[in-house]
Amino acid sequence: MQHIRDIIAAKQAAGKPAISFEFFPFKTDKGEQTFFTKTLPALKELNPDYCSVTYGAGGSTRDKTLEIVERIQNEFGIPTMAHLTCVCSTREQIGAVLDEAQSRGISNILALRGDPPDGGEWTATEGGFEYSYQLVEFIRSRGGFSIGCAGFPEGHIASEDKATDWKYLKGKFDAGADFALSQLFFDNADFLEFTRHLREDLGAEQPIVPGIIPILSGAQIKRFTAMCGARLPEPLLESLERLGDDDEATMEFGIDYATRQCEELLAKGVPGLHFYTLNKAGPTGRIVRNLGLA
Repeated sequence: MQHIRDIIAAKQAAGKPAISFEFFPFKTDKGEQTFFTKTLPALKELNPDYCSVTYGAGGSTRDKTLEIVERIQNEFGIPTMAHLTCVCSTREQIGAVLDEAQSRGISNILALRGDPPDGGEWTATEGGFEYSYQLVEFIRSRGGFSIGCAGFPEGHIASEDKATDWKYLKGKFDAGADFALSQLFFDNADFLEFTRHLREDLGAEQPIVPGIIPILSGAQIKRFTAMCGARLPEPLLESLERLGDDDEATMEFGIDYATRQCEELLAKGVPGLHFYTLNKAGPTGRIVRNLGLA
C-alpha cells in the first residue's frame, strides 16, 4: 500500500489537494456493520486519497484499530494510517504493535504522545517514551513506515505557549516525521500563522495538512473544543448560541461554515484537507462536493 508521504507529494506535484478522512473504532457490532456497509462505501465514492483510524485512550483499541485499517485497505483499496500513542506502553510493546502492523500490510503510522486514559496528568510509562518525537525516532529507526505527527495551530492545551509548542512540531519533523495533520480549528488565521511560523521562522519543509471538523451540534463542538483547547471565535459562538438545540439547523450551518473555511485554505495553497468525520458520511460528503473535490 502506498506511503502517505508519497501520496501527498504526488498530489502537490499535480497542483491538487490530498483529501483524507479520519475514523474512530466502533463501540458496538451494529456500529461496525453500519460503518462498513453504509458509511465507508458512501465516502469511498468521493475518491479519498487516504484515511486514518484513531487509537483509544491507553491503547485500549489497539487490536481494533489495526483490524479496521487492514480491512479498509483490503476491502476498499484505500491507503489507511493507524494512530499509535506512547500511553501505557513500553518500547517493546510498541515494537510489537509495529511488527503486527507490518504483518497486516500497514505501512503508515500517525505517531502521537496520546492522552492519559483517566484524564489526569501525563506520566510516561517506565521503559516507554515521554515525548512523541521519541516515538517518531523509534518508528523511523525500524524503517518501512511513512510517519505522520500532530500539529496544533493554537498550541497544545498542555503547552506553556503556542510558539514553544510549534518548536516541538519542528522537533518531530527533525526526528523523522514526513508530514503533520493539524488539530481542529475554526479561525483560518490561526492555521496560517502556525504554518508561516513553521516555514519562515523554523525552516520546516514538511507538508502540514489542516484538520477540519463539521459542526453537528452546539453542545458537541463546545465539548470537543474544551477537551482539546481549540477556540470558538466569537462570531461563530454567537451563531451557535442563536441556533441553540436545533441540531439540524446547526449541522446545516456547520457544513456551510466548513465549506467556506476550506475554500479559503485551498486558495492559500494547503497541501490537503483532513476531515474528522465522526464516523458519519453525510456532512463530510456534502463539504467535499461543495468544494468540487469529489
